[in-house]
Amino acid sequence: MIPYGRQDISPDDIRSVLAVLESDWLTQGPSITEFEHMVSSACSSRFSVACSNATAALHIACKALGLGPGDTLWTSPNTFVATANAALYCGADVDFVDIDLETGNMDVVCLERKLQIAAQQGKLPRIVAPVHFAGLSCPMEPIQRLAQQYGFAILEDASHAIGATYRQQPVGSCAYSHITVFSFHPVKIITTGEGGMALTNDETLYRKMTLLRSHGVTRDHEMLENRNEGGWYYEQQDLGFNYRMTDLQAALGVSQMKRIDDFLQKRRLLVRRYREQLRFLPLDLPGEFADSESAWHLFVVRLRPEETGKDRRGVFEALRAKDIGVNVHYIPVPMQPYYRALGFRAEDYPAALTHYERALSLPLHPGITQEQQDYIITTLGGILRG
Repeated sequence: MIPYGRQDISPDDIRSVLAVLESDWLTQGPSITEFEHMVSSACSSRFSVACSNATAALHIACKALGLGPGDTLWTSPNTFVATANAALYCGADVDFVDIDLETGNMDVVCLERKLQIAAQQGKLPRIVAPVHFAGLSCPMEPIQRLAQQYGFAILEDASHAIGATYRQQPVGSCAYSHITVFSFHPVKIITTGEGGMALTNDETLYRKMTLLRSHGVTRDHEMLENRNEGGWYYEQQDLGFNYRMTDLQAALGVSQMKRIDDFLQKRRLLVRRYREQLRFLPLDLPGEFADSESAWHLFVVRLRPEETGKDRRGVFEALRAKDIGVNVHYIPVPMQPYYRALGFRAEDYPAALTHYERALSLPLHPGITQEQQDYIITTLGGILRG
């Protein structure tokens, strides 16, 4: 089976992890700081907080931004459930803003309209969390302008988008947001096995997230309330979590970051071939935009069943039967039973629903060979043409 996404682990990656196993530090050691500095440098942010996974990073980001009971976070329905769940972990409410079908990202027109109504009702969100779907940045400049007008914080869920750019700045620079979160799950651009990171340019947010990551406990002498104790002393200053990344994960991340440009180049070459060879099929292909360069975590096409007579399930199952591991991104969060029980309806987000009913993610990762890609393209064409 050709998987839709897969990690690329090199001998250098393995040696990096083995070196940590032979060192004095398996966790909370120097590899964490090295990885954080490397990502911050690549993304032009001041601070980074490595976490056990991206969900943990989203959670502490929400907490650091003050999200709590009585507050609401707005995000995209076209995302994994973790983006919305992070708000609920804080005791806050969540709501959704429909997507732009051209990008799969949050629709700024829908966002502005929803904000106008919320302002009249006195129900503005505390946080808006745009999701950079498939590696393409949301239109952050107009979202930032709306934040300045309506007073909400911006948390970028950039789980798909390390290596992407928006207006010639790296996603993760936080030029248009308070915090940006990356994921390092094995199917993402780089991997640490599991892992995530929150980036910010705000020192207060950085210190708060660092505290929350590790039980709310600090040994930092400058932060202690009681500075008269000895070197053993620590204080719990908040109710935090055990969201630490291990040095094993961080060492893998450091090694992977050294190859990120190669990973991105391979993904973009594969995308170029997909675009060249699929353009004559009855498909809607993902767009390319002058102000954004995608990291291409996913290559999501949309089927046209009215032209082919082929529904998405039939095409999906036919490709899987040919050992092509296509997938679907995403089932809209409001469709999930848990969120339906909260009163959400997928029908209230028609663009996200249309996307879901037609979307198919084709295999895209650096390990795909030209022969495998040709097989995917030829097989898909044969199925669509009957």
